Amino acid sequence: LTIDGGTESSILVDDNGSEEDYSYEELCQANPRYLQPGGEQLAINELINDGSIVCAEALWDHVTMDDQELGFKAGDVIHVLDASNKDWWWGKIDDNEAWFPACFVRLRVNQEEVVVENAESTQDEEQDSSASKHCHKNAENIDQMRTNVIKEIMSTERIYIKHLKDICEGYIRQCRKHTGMFTEAQLNTIFGNIEDIYRFQRKFLKDLEKQYNKEEPHLSEIGSCFLHHQEGFAIYSEYCNNHPSACAELTKLMKHSKYRHFFEACRLLQQMIDIAIDGFLLTPVQKICKYPLQLAELLKYTTSEHSDYNNIKAAYEAMKNVACLINEHKRRLESIDKIANWQVSIVGWEGQDVLARSSELIHSGELTKISKQGKTQQRTFFLFDHQLVFCKKDLLRRDMLYYKGRIDLDEVETVDMEDGKDKDFNVSAKNAFKLINKVREEVHLLCAKKPEDKQRWLQACIDERKRVQEDKEMGMEISETQKKQAMLNAKKLRHGKIKGVSYNGCPVPPPHQVLHPIHQRHITVPTSIPQQQVFALAEPKRKPAPFWHSFTKLTPFKK
Repeated sequence: LTIDGGTESSILVDDNGSEEDYSYEELCQANPRYLQPGGEQLAINELINDGSIVCAEALWDHVTMDDQELGFKAGDVIHVLDASNKDWWWGKIDDNEAWFPACFVRLRVNQEEVVVENAESTQDEEQDSSASKHCHKNAENIDQMRTNVIKEIMSTERIYIKHLKDICEGYIRQCRKHTGMFTEAQLNTIFGNIEDIYRFQRKFLKDLEKQYNKEEPHLSEIGSCFLHHQEGFAIYSEYCNNHPSACAELTKLMKHSKYRHFFEACRLLQQMIDIAIDGFLLTPVQKICKYPLQLAELLKYTTSEHSDYNNIKAAYEAMKNVACLINEHKRRLESIDKIANWQVSIVGWEGQDVLARSSELIHSGELTKISKQGKTQQRTFFLFDHQLVFCKKDLLRRDMLYYKGRIDLDEVETVDMEDGKDKDFNVSAKNAFKLINKVREEVHLLCAKKPEDKQRWLQACIDERKRVQEDKEMGMEISETQKKQAMLNAKKLRHGKIKGVSYNGCPVPPPHQVLHPIHQRHITVPTSIPQQQVFALAEPKRKPAPFWHSFTKLTPFKK
């Protein structure tokens, strides 16, 4: 048994070695265990136990400072060693083995290519002939490989549409009926523009179905669909920008039992699979990052002579740019947490928060600031996008910084200075450069210790302007809610009120605490059950109060 196409399709191989395609549903009819919650992990683990190599590709960067977690970048290939837990898998990259979040990766459709890559990279010259034979055999099956990827794209797209429909009809529609529980602002925060995404994806799937060749899937020409709708995929940027706020709002609501029971009742009423609401809301973020990986794999098995080759290549580049924006936004969210923690450590901070205008630290270091009166001040400068903040170090505690001011970089021009006497400041300066604000008629003269330090600062100033322009072109923007939340978390952390912040503000237990999860039984609710009974079904039964607890409430004496 080998899985190809994630968990949607499989190939059963008989004793004679002949192959026959089966859908995932047909496979599950033969083995119902795969339909149960955690069934796909069960299938993957059985492959691993049989000695098969199972590899996954990273959807986005996973930055970690925990040695128990595996760090990687988007597109990295991870050798999956254990998938028994639905949230955290055990994997390997090079010689590093650790836990990694399962929702950050996508299983490869054609696992055979891993074997070929390993053969090409590890075999020596004496084994080159056998490796080339393997590659030649792989080339003969390229149509089947392309068929596998095409089928995965179609299958996952249909499943994704079902998830979006369930969210819109199962959750949003029910929430709008209960105006006493949800305000319109809360619903906008939790669900964002997912209804727009649902409408867009239905049109996209309709076009995909037209281009899909059922008789000979490898001849399907789907590249044009991605190119035709590439501008429409921009709506994912708004959703992904809002997603951390959605997680924070859900976390707040889930502290109350009535909301937990309500969302569970919605799931049961819609007969949705056994996934929590936050898992459903993560699917659009995963999906937009999965497209470039799918198209990259499809491009591998699309020859240059294929009529769809140029469109697939262009579609891959287009979807990669969209995914890069999402990945960059996630990285920037991690950056604002660090910046917020930095600001709360500064003594005597004045004015607006640094996050009000900035979201990334570009460069930092020591510079000498010279005033018009010739007074020199040693300061530590922090170059962010849009502003330059400078602080003074404590004479005794060198790790303590005092806020001294900031310079608006949107209004200044950076000018390199030659060594010697400056006519404006009437002082001799070495390794100096100026920041000139023509609007306010301000000039700042800064000196580095070494020529190479000065060059780094000049280059950093160029990079800052380039970064600001790129952010504007990409539409990179951090919401005010996310900035305020980052500052709030930093202040709480500073006072020891919280122990840590996890991905996107959602509390996720560390891997060693989720090794043996308890999978809930999947309940299918018949459509004939009235709605109020379904909501009552989701409400857990209350345990009767113990006798002595009730008795002591009645007696005036307590011993």
